[in-house]
Amino acid sequence: MKLGARIVKTGIAITLALFVAQWLNVPTPFFAGIAAIFAIQPSIYKSYQSIIEHVQANLIGAILAIIFSLLFGHDPFIIGLTAIFVIGINLKLKIENTIPLALVTVIAIMESPGENFLEFALVRFSTVMIGILCAFLVNLIFLPPKYETRLYYKVKLTTEDILKWIRINMRHGTEHHLLKTDIEMLHQRVLKLEQLFMLYKEERTYFPTLKNSSSKARKLVIFRQLIVTSNRALFTLKMLHRLENELHHMPVEYQHYIKAELDHLVNLHEQILLKFVGKIKQHNTSEMYEEERFNKQQFIDEFMIHKDNWCEYEGDVEVWYHLFPLVSKIIDYSDQLEHLDKLIDSFQKYHVDDNEFEIGANEEE
Repeated sequence: MKLGARIVKTGIAITLALFVAQWLNVPTPFFAGIAAIFAIQPSIYKSYQSIIEHVQANLIGAILAIIFSLLFGHDPFIIGLTAIFVIGINLKLKIENTIPLALVTVIAIMESPGENFLEFALVRFSTVMIGILCAFLVNLIFLPPKYETRLYYKVKLTTEDILKWIRINMRHGTEHHLLKTDIEMLHQRVLKLEQLFMLYKEERTYFPTLKNSSSKARKLVIFRQLIVTSNRALFTLKMLHRLENELHHMPVEYQHYIKAELDHLVNLHEQILLKFVGKIKQHNTSEMYEEERFNKQQFIDEFMIHKDNWCEYEGDVEVWYHLFPLVSKIIDYSDQLEHLDKLIDSFQKYHVDDNEFEIGANEEE
């Protein structure tokens, strides 16, 4: 069982909230622990962003709970009706992520009527606020996430799986239906890369300098391009899978040509990933471009030559038209690879002191 940073932070936040509530002699400290669960965030930036929303949700829940309790009492039906109004207001204010916390406040205030109701409501409101503030402090202090490292490894592992399937598919080494399932899984992993990239993009550097800001901006562009390039590789794999039968009926020479070009692009993609973290020398991929540069014009010419030869002897040109999307995807993939390589070269040239990553074997999990 692997415990992530957010799991550990949640446990710490609950413990801290309960400890503080007990230290302040709050009658029901467990509400602080519950609030801490809902207030914990995956990043420091999101913690800053959401604390105001959490306070708003707590206020909305407390105010409506007090009003409905004073006007209509504490009947379970009234509590449910109050919850409906609280949900509606949170949705209207577009802070729907805080609805669970607001409902905790409603139940905490309305579940136990007493003689000094307003004082009781204020104590429960304060108890929930303790949980929110403790979660904020834990987000701020404990285990700050290393999204840069995580994002690199997620991109690396996802890309390696995509490239592996491209190689296998070109050698007819997989069942059609099995690859279809894996392509869908790879698509979901790329979507998760997009989400992780957004978390990395939202990270803020404390005491930033102009140099750090410039470096972070360039890294953002590179990571964005890493994901785009992996996506193009996945598009190419999808097209290879969809047109597997058509490609199989092409002349053997053309099949070998396509396989050789894809092998070159796949190898280049792998080297670029390694160059990004300094595991291979910068000039290696540049030399590879110079020696075996993907020639788009030649790639299109080869397609047209084989198509014309096929038409001359076979007469059926329809099957070749189906391959146009594949040709387009491969060219697009090569363009994105070349752009990625140029971005990394530029970054490593102008940010010599800030182009290394703190990577370790445990980060790959």
